[in-house]
Amino acid sequence: MSSLSTTLIHHPYEAPQGFEAPQQAVHKASTVFFPTVAAMRSREWKDKTAYTYGLHGTPTTYALEERLCTLEGGAQCVLVPSGLAAVALVALSVLKTGDEVLIPDNAYGPNKTLAEGELLAWGISHRYYNAMDPRDLAAKLSPATRLVWVEAAGSVTLEFPDLQALVRLAKAHGALVALDNTWGAGIAFKPFDLEPGAPQALAVDISAHALTKYPSGGGDVLMGSVITRDADLHMQIKLCHMRLGLSVGANDAEMVLRSLPSMVLRYRAHDEATRALAFWAQTQPAFVQVLHPALPDSPGHGFWKALCDRPDGGAACLFSVVLAPHFSQNQVDAFCDALQLFRLGYSWAGPVSLVVPYNLRSMRAQWPAEIAQGTVVRFAVGLEAVSDLQADIAQALQAMR
Repeated sequence: MSSLSTTLIHHPYEAPQGFEAPQQAVHKASTVFFPTVAAMRSREWKDKTAYTYGLHGTPTTYALEERLCTLEGGAQCVLVPSGLAAVALVALSVLKTGDEVLIPDNAYGPNKTLAEGELLAWGISHRYYNAMDPRDLAAKLSPATRLVWVEAAGSVTLEFPDLQALVRLAKAHGALVALDNTWGAGIAFKPFDLEPGAPQALAVDISAHALTKYPSGGGDVLMGSVITRDADLHMQIKLCHMRLGLSVGANDAEMVLRSLPSMVLRYRAHDEATRALAFWAQTQPAFVQVLHPALPDSPGHGFWKALCDRPDGGAACLFSVVLAPHFSQNQVDAFCDALQLFRLGYSWAGPVSLVVPYNLRSMRAQWPAEIAQGTVVRFAVGLEAVSDLQADIAQALQAMR
C-alpha cells in the first residue's frame, strides 16, 4: 500500500487479547465487518450469538442488557433511547387496531397522552382505571382488552396499589400485564416474582424501566429498557424494536454500565434520606398530607409493606406533600422558588434534589379519594445531607408565609 491514507485505514496492527479492567469496553459501530460472504449470510443477531450491524447490538449493549436482566429478574432485554420510548415500544409491539389498553389513572402522564394521541389515532382504544380499587379494573376489563398497565407506586401521588390483585385480574382475563418499574427499579420488589416463596411465581409479562433514573444515577443519560421472560413475547418486541430502528449510543450504555455497581448503595442512601424527610414533613402544619409509601397513613402503605418492606426492598427517593388549600398558587410557587438545594427540574434519582409543583386536577379524571385537597408538590431527594435538605424546606416554608 503506497498511500498513507490507505495504510492508516487498513493498518494491520491488532492489540493483544486478554485485556481486563473494571469497566466494560466501549464498542462503537454502525458497520460490522464479516470475514466472508458466508459469514455475512449466516450470522444471527436476534439471539446475541453474533454481530451484524451496530443497530442490532454490540458487546457493550449486550453486556448492559444482560446485567439489567439480572437486576430485574428477567430473561431478555432490549434498550431504547428513553423511558417513554420503552412505554411506547410496549404499546407498538403488542397492540393493533381494535385492541384496548387499560392504564391506571395515576400512571406516568406521557403513557396516558400516548394513548390519547397516537394510539387513539391508530384505532386503539384506552380507558383509565382506579389503581387503588381492583374492582374498578375488573369492571373495565373487556373482550378488547389486550394490555393492562400497572405502576407502583403511582406517579406524583405515590399511592401503592394491591399489585398482586391487579396482576391476577388481568392475567385471569387473558390480557398482557406491563409494569412501569422505574420507581421500584428491580430493588424495591421483583416484577417477575411478586409472591416471593410461592410455589408458582406471580409475574408481570413486561417490565418497562426508565434507565434515566436509578441505573444512570447522574441525571445526564436518557435511556430505557423493556424486559421480559417469555421468549416468544420477547421476539415480538425485539422485531418491532428492529423495525422502528431504535438504538442507544455506546457512550450512554457505558455510563449506565459504570453506574450499575453503585446502584444498590445509592438506592439505599436515597431511601434512608427520603424516609427521614417524609417523617419530618408530617410535623409541618402547612402540609396537610405527606405521601410516601413507608408512612403508615400513606395510601396503600399495607400493600407496600407486604411487598417491599424487607432488608433488600425499599421505598425510593420520592415523597410528595399536599399544601393546605388556603395557600394560593402564587404562595406555592413562592415556596418552590425559595428552595435553594431542591432545584426546580423533572426526573429523579440523581445526586441533586429536585422539586416540582403539580396541578393534580389537570392530570386525573377526578380528584383521588385518598388525597387531601390542596396543592401537590413532589420532592425528589438527592444525595445531599438530610439536615441541609430539611433546613432548606423549613426556610422555604418561612418565605412562603
